[in-house]
Amino acid sequence: MKTKLFILVLALQSAWILGTAFTQERVLHVGQLILLETQPVDPRDLLRGDFVRLNYKISDVPANLFSPPVKTGLPPGTTVFVALAPAGTNQFYEATRAGTDSFTPAAGEVLLRGKSAQNWRNSTGSVHVEYGLEQYFVAEGTGNPRGKLTVQAAVAGSGWANIKAVFVDGKPYIQAMKEQGK
Repeated sequence: MKTKLFILVLALQSAWILGTAFTQERVLHVGQLILLETQPVDPRDLLRGDFVRLNYKISDVPANLFSPPVKTGLPPGTTVFVALAPAGTNQFYEATRAGTDSFTPAAGEVLLRGKSAQNWRNSTGSVHVEYGLEQYFVAEGTGNPRGKLTVQAAVAGSGWANIKAVFVDGKPYIQAMKEQGK
């Protein structure tokens, strides 16, 4: 009896790990690709390893883009849906509208799901949203890039997204770090 229970628990744990990996890989392969412009944030954390912390222009969503309008902000942890569309002539996506309930994106828009968060740098009149795209783990010693960072993300139909690639001044992260001598 104990052996069967042990095998069942082991099988469930394995299924959960494989299911999680499959879901993440599926988003990267079939999700819609979008290009996001980042803003600089301190990239160092000695306790958790080398990574680049990313902050996006779409992280601070103006309150007037929400339907219904948000007047006093949102409690941290509130699910937020943000519609993104390419801005002007560049390839970067920007927020076009938002809400706390899921909605159907218009033609040319991508719906991204996130959670409201507190941000001490947040300007009034906007809601800070975290999309799960705020950290990009890198090889040891390459966590402090010099240049403009750009992220290519894959967005699933559910609104969840994964980072597919990070670029420094238009070059893939690994290549740019080699050129910078890291």
